[in-house]
Amino acid sequence: MPNSRLPSFKFLIGFEAAARLGNYSRAADELCISQSAISHQIAQLEQQLGQPLFRRKGRGVELTVAGRLLLDSVGKSLEQLRNGLNRIETYMDGSLATVVCPAHIASGWLQPRVDRLLQLHPGLCPIISIDESARYIDELDVDIAITTEPLKQPGLFEVPLLGDELIAVCTPALAGKPDLGMVCLEGDLTSDWVGPFIRQHFGSLRKIAIYDDPRLVLDAAVRGRGLALVSRLLADDALWSGQLRRMPDFPGLPLGTVWIARVEGETRIPLVRAMFDSLLQFAQDEA
Repeated sequence: MPNSRLPSFKFLIGFEAAARLGNYSRAADELCISQSAISHQIAQLEQQLGQPLFRRKGRGVELTVAGRLLLDSVGKSLEQLRNGLNRIETYMDGSLATVVCPAHIASGWLQPRVDRLLQLHPGLCPIISIDESARYIDELDVDIAITTEPLKQPGLFEVPLLGDELIAVCTPALAGKPDLGMVCLEGDLTSDWVGPFIRQHFGSLRKIAIYDDPRLVLDAAVRGRGLALVSRLLADDALWSGQLRRMPDFPGLPLGTVWIARVEGETRIPLVRAMFDSLLQFAQDEA
């Protein structure tokens, strides 16, 4: 019958260090204990498991098959534990507030407003992430989420932030030129929704280049390669700075509402609520 009793955590720490370093002495130095203590811990671990975990190799050691199997589990578990401890450390830092949002909003709308956030809240250190797989607010990995659809997660305060649309833009130097070409997003050309819109309103324009990331399309437009159809929020900074101009002769395509969310009631730290309120105020002022 398998032994269901878990080995001592101290033994597993010593085993992992010896396995990683291939030497009991170096493992002992890393853990600030004696070599005999490491040897004793591993001997007890082997006795409990009923399997040899190491064999001698020169002046060091190497893992047996059983040792390699155990290291795979122990290594993953320790890494997960270290990550958890790092997350707790981040959670306890009263200056950090994490906002997760789509990449085009982070680079086009949010990034240019970070300086204003820091001026309003000098103690704030925002963590800005475009990892949408982590967008669900748990007050540990994510404090604020900006999303293109409401999360509808229990316990959230969630409100509309901004409206977005696909708009035609180009540099002022290209505006009005009769031979204007177009830089395109591959996904838009093949989209059942955006594709027909492009063919109807932009079909007469020759294609200059096709990209697979909207940020590359925007960059190409800023470089003067041609007209681009991009999210207004992505192009926000380039429009405000005058690098790009919206082309009034071409229609836009509404993309819907962008939402912002945080936990209901008291937030993890006051700066989360302050950051949320400031972002919402920015959007309301600019509207």
